[in-house]
Amino acid sequence: METRIEIPARRGKAAFVSAGQTVTVINTHGEQVVDTWAFNRTDLAEFMSNEHTRAHSLHLVPQIGDILRTNKRRPILTLTEDSSGGVHDTLIAACDRHRYALLGVEGHHDNCTDNLFAGMAELGLVPPEVPSPLNLFMNIPWEADGTIRFAAPPRPVPSGYVRLRAEMDMVIAFSACPQDILPINGKAGKPVEAHFTVTGELGASRI
Repeated sequence: METRIEIPARRGKAAFVSAGQTVTVINTHGEQVVDTWAFNRTDLAEFMSNEHTRAHSLHLVPQIGDILRTNKRRPILTLTEDSSGGVHDTLIAACDRHRYALLGVEGHHDNCTDNLFAGMAELGLVPPEVPSPLNLFMNIPWEADGTIRFAAPPRPVPSGYVRLRAEMDMVIAFSACPQDILPINGKAGKPVEAHFTVTGELGASRI
């Protein structure tokens, strides 16, 4: 039986995943960015690295069949399926309180950095740092002159998903990005929940 786990709007969630299992990340309403991290379960200092992945895949955006690599250049996940339209980002850092202060927010604003720590804390873990996330379903168009911008999804795909196969025993963590100033979560600027499942030979998630 497949268990569907919610990533609450503006919040984080993490799970243990065993090698060979498949993580399916679902863009439930079609416009929600999901920041995604993966850590070696036995050594959290080894984690999925966009910089190291791009050097091997030669893709700015992961494509089906691409191996996502750690900061030690080892495979940690493989992108096996994508029904979401393939719009993802590997360039932008996780939002944090400093980012929102620069955007004019006074006081607290939910953010992906805090969500990473909160999601990992539910498993009794503390990430040693905040790696650059794989920003699933995030539209960051770039131009020939090197200019980038933050944009709404070009075509919302409700229940669109990506499937990722674990290549080692790992911890996966997500944040349903709380960005409500820039249009990355749709022109309405209203963050919502997303979902994920963990399936495979062991049969269920280990949350």
